[in-house]
Amino acid sequence: MRSRSVLMLIAFIFFTTAVSAQFKMPEWVSKAGARKFSFKQKNYQANQYGAVNDGKTLATKAIQQAIDDCAAKGGGTVSFLPGKYLTGSLFIKTGVNFEVGKGVELLGSQDIKDYPEIDTRVAGIEMKWPAALLNILKQNKAAISGSGLINAQGKPFWDYYWNLRKDYDAKGLRWIVDYDAKRPRTVLIESANDVVVKDVNLQQAGFWTVQILYSSYVTIDKITIRNNVDGHGPSTDGIDVDSSLWTLIQNCDIDCNDDNFCLKAGRDWDGLRVNRPTEYVVIRNCIARKGAGLLTLGSETSGSIRHVWATDLVGYGTGNALNIKSAKTRGGTVEDVYFGNITMEGGGNVIQVNPNWNPAYSYSTLPAGYNPDSIPVHWTKLLTHVEPASKGIPQIRNINVFNVKAKDVKKAINATGFSETILKNFNFKNLDIATATAGNIEFAQNWTFDQVKITAGDGSTLKVTDATNVKP
Repeated sequence: MRSRSVLMLIAFIFFTTAVSAQFKMPEWVSKAGARKFSFKQKNYQANQYGAVNDGKTLATKAIQQAIDDCAAKGGGTVSFLPGKYLTGSLFIKTGVNFEVGKGVELLGSQDIKDYPEIDTRVAGIEMKWPAALLNILKQNKAAISGSGLINAQGKPFWDYYWNLRKDYDAKGLRWIVDYDAKRPRTVLIESANDVVVKDVNLQQAGFWTVQILYSSYVTIDKITIRNNVDGHGPSTDGIDVDSSLWTLIQNCDIDCNDDNFCLKAGRDWDGLRVNRPTEYVVIRNCIARKGAGLLTLGSETSGSIRHVWATDLVGYGTGNALNIKSAKTRGGTVEDVYFGNITMEGGGNVIQVNPNWNPAYSYSTLPAGYNPDSIPVHWTKLLTHVEPASKGIPQIRNINVFNVKAKDVKKAINATGFSETILKNFNFKNLDIATATAGNIEFAQNWTFDQVKITAGDGSTLKVTDATNVKP
């Protein structure tokens, strides 16, 4: 943690000498994260309830008994003797600090039967899905803490996905495979308030690692995620903030195989039906390594994403620094975003904006030979047309990017709107980007560039088309 803190301090000093008044930190930033609370000073050791630390004996029932007893008696800390504990889904309750301490390794079961299905939302659609390894559902003032390891052991679930993907791709079902391959998340915080996840190490998520869903006042602090252990983990997002409010993410280090830090708000017809935004999110002092986005907004934008303050971030080989994506059936608005004090070494695009992202995944068509009256409910949700169609057109505007230092990247800006989604009011200040090629801006309006330097290896400059008042 010390080397990371020093790196962040150097980056902060170097790139924040004169942030203009237009990028002043909003007052709401100080209100994000869990509000102050404390736990009772009483310890409930899972071993005393029968949990065996051999890494082979399924300990789900014993650990859950310790959690339930702790909650029933007014709360406290559930802890473990050093060792390895094999478990399926656990449900942490109000007043409980679930502590995975030093020398403790929590091993996720590799049997999907140990993850009971619950009503939840995954990838923007409400549906039945396996519970996560660790769940905080409809609870308040709870925590997951400790410097031990939460190893989800997700490789069998990755392999299942890839095999199913081959079959589904051949049948024209790419759009539904992610929803049919029911892989367990590692941590789910859903319909909860005042929750803290701090200091823990997580690896090998079967699907998303940490999802914050329909919740408020959540703090994620000093967690490390390593998902590319022993293979290529598909869709192993780091932290997903999904239709949630007042979230604080800080001092985290994520290596994954999809979006590192991601904000979501529902998909298509079902997301527009729910219509719950993600708002008031702070992400600061974090590192992204392998993955698709140092900060990703979307592609699930239906309920809207707004009021985002993401600063003092470092990317090492990350696919994108700022990645905004949606689709013509998503709807919603992405706006009032501040992305600054950024260092990027290697990787893809510094800025990527695509409101017509990944059509093979984003747009659903039922192939011939399937009866629409006998398909699963979640298939029907994805196939339901957004009406009127104009409701599905996303809007992206008021994006502020400042104090960015990037080197050895592939492209500076790759922003492609379309006639119905004009990318409006992007403001750039103090950017220094060394890149293979400059990039492009299409269908944009009112973009400002102040002290922006793009040095392209191929000698190119930004190509601007179908734009108004955009002068790099």
